[in-house]
Amino acid sequence: MRVLKSLAGTLLASCMLLSVAIAEPNTASPTTSWKLSGDLEEACSCNIACPCWFKSPPSRMTCDGVQAVFITKGRYGKTPLDGLAVAQFVQSPEGKSMFESYGTWNFANFYIDERANEEQRKALKEISTHLFPMGAKTPQFSFVPITRTIEGADHSVKVGSVGSFSGRLLETSSGSPKIVNPPLADPTHKEFLQGQAAKLTYHDSGQGWNYEHSNYMFNHVKVNNVQYEKFEAEIAKMAAAAPSGGMK
Repeated sequence: MRVLKSLAGTLLASCMLLSVAIAEPNTASPTTSWKLSGDLEEACSCNIACPCWFKSPPSRMTCDGVQAVFITKGRYGKTPLDGLAVAQFVQSPEGKSMFESYGTWNFANFYIDERANEEQRKALKEISTHLFPMGAKTPQFSFVPITRTIEGADHSVKVGSVGSFSGRLLETSSGSPKIVNPPLADPTHKEFLQGQAAKLTYHDSGQGWNYEHSNYMFNHVKVNNVQYEKFEAEIAKMAAAAPSGGMK
């Protein structure tokens, strides 16, 4: 897939609504340091590749999506997070991309690995609000099993009894297509590999998703609080400088 850096300038203003919810919950001081490495697994109802990243409306009436991060090695302060996971299911309003509708999503439901102890749960809940967007007015948090199986090229993720998805990367003669620096990418999305989801289901918040052959993305991630503090500060600064009505 062709690298799409040239779109960043024209799309950035429309995405700056993202800062409204990101900046507010992450201004507490002092900040507990954290870092993690692992895998990002992601799928949504859109066709390949998800047009929400590039200001276009979703392929269907809404963009119904999920992200899951499986932590290989991580810590929050002195709290170890190795082997745990977090996930989020979201839905945009009808006819609007995730970026342009930020803050008014139909829902943003966070799921924390139930294997975590009390300190780890607190840590994962805090970290997840940086890794995943706080795009709805009333985000919900739940503690459930989050599991993944990998069989050859096929990746399958299950989030409690409410949702699941499976996918594999697309293959070309030069490897899997890579998207680099999509507009307003947070640190886990600076680049990612493009694939296709075989199936995506979700049965929480009154939903009954059952999508096939839709968008799937994968990335090895290595991120920390310093990267996210910088990203969130940049977004807040751009939003503050935007003229009234200039973020649509």
